[in-house]
Amino acid sequence: MAVIRTTNEDVQLLARLMRAEAEGEGDLGMLMVGNVGVNRVRGNCLDFKPITNVRQMVYQTPGGFEAIQKGYFYQRARPNEIRLARKVINGQRFHPASFSLWFFKPPGDCPAQWYNQPNAGRFKSHCFFQPNPGECPEVY
Repeated sequence: MAVIRTTNEDVQLLARLMRAEAEGEGDLGMLMVGNVGVNRVRGNCLDFKPITNVRQMVYQTPGGFEAIQKGYFYQRARPNEIRLARKVINGQRFHPASFSLWFFKPPGDCPAQWYNQPNAGRFKSHCFFQPNPGECPEVY
C-alpha cells in the first residue's frame, strides 16, 4: 500500500532521480535515495514543509538534489528503477536511509551531524542523516 500519493508520471520521475543519484551504488543505493525522496514528501517538516508531491520534491530549490543541479538527470527510467521506485512508494525502508531526509558523498568520513541532523549511517560512498523524531514525526 502506497505511503504517498503518486501518478505513473511520479513513479517515473522518482525512478529517474534514483538512477541519476545512485546508479553506481546498485539497487540498494537507489532504494535508499528513494527512501529519502519519499520521506521528504511525507515529512511536512523542516526544509520540506512545502513539499507535498514527488514533482515538488524532485525539483525543490534550494535544497534539492545534485543530479538536478548539475545536469545529469536526463536518462529515462528503466524497468528495474521503476520496480525499485514502487517498492519505496509502497513503504519499504532500507537502513540507514529509513528515516533520512538528507544524504551526501563526503570526501572522507561521515560527519556526526549535517545541518544539525544526526548521522544515521553510511552506505558505500554516501552518508545519510535523519531528523530527530520530535522534529519530523511524520517521517517515523
